[in-house]
Amino acid sequence: MNGVVLRLVANRLATGLLTLLIVSLLVFFATGLLPGDVTQAILGQSATPEVVAAMRHSLGLDVPAPLRYLHWLGGLLTGDFGVSLVNNVPVTQLIGSRLANSLALAGLTAAVTVPLALLLGVTTAVWRGSLYDRAANVTAVSLVSVPEFLIATIAVILLAVHWQWFSALSSPDFSSFGAMLDAFALPVLTLSCGMMAQMTRMTRAALLGVLDSAYVEMARLKGVRPARLVLRHALPNALGPIVNVVALGLSSLVGGAIIVEVIFNYPGLAKLTVDAVSTRDMPLIQACVMLSCAGYMLLVLAADLWTILSNPRLRHR
Repeated sequence: MNGVVLRLVANRLATGLLTLLIVSLLVFFATGLLPGDVTQAILGQSATPEVVAAMRHSLGLDVPAPLRYLHWLGGLLTGDFGVSLVNNVPVTQLIGSRLANSLALAGLTAAVTVPLALLLGVTTAVWRGSLYDRAANVTAVSLVSVPEFLIATIAVILLAVHWQWFSALSSPDFSSFGAMLDAFALPVLTLSCGMMAQMTRMTRAALLGVLDSAYVEMARLKGVRPARLVLRHALPNALGPIVNVVALGLSSLVGGAIIVEVIFNYPGLAKLTVDAVSTRDMPLIQACVMLSCAGYMLLVLAADLWTILSNPRLRHR
């Protein structure tokens, strides 16, 4: 990589680190505004003020917020996410298995969604205006308009309750292909619908813009075969925006599939975050949110780097 690319990469990294620092500030002080108190969640509503004050002191909650933030930030920089106030175990221990479960769900969803979305986007762009193109566009707009909780509810009612094809509850079971299909079918289906629709539409739009360009028209006039025209001439130049929309779609899966994990009782990072909010377990909430933000930033950074490396104008300006 030349000096221009290195400067662009360094700028993206610096921007990402600054964004994470701002997010850490917002997360820490926003969790302090949540109604309720972890001590009340542990002791119950009948606890006396003296007992509550003693527990707050033992948990270090009576320390001024700026000092607690600096101590927490120092722990983040060294990989120490603190101790769960409710479970009294290290946060990393609670997050470890849940993060692996969320990554497994995200990986399976990406393996199903990305190839299908790219195939649909490319074929609808090639056969624009056809009945297939119009049907795919109407379906994509409909799926984008339907919220995930409604898709999940319909899937549970039809596929789990009425037809009894799959289980209504999900868990990371990889003992066999049948067990994995039964465990992941409904969550993956729910997550894939909206994400695949968005990727399909963006892929189609990006490819259409390239197919209408002058150099593609010149290649078409020279008699280049349609398949070669799309795969060798048009698609590589449309990959920049396509990779960006894929990265943004996948970023929503890293700890962000809250509705799906709650509805299907899937033991992932998003479900752990919801449980932590219900018990006001501040260190656990902060760690889960920061991990989700870091995953989002890494995917966006990867998309930016791909755009820089694949665009000669950005590499040599």
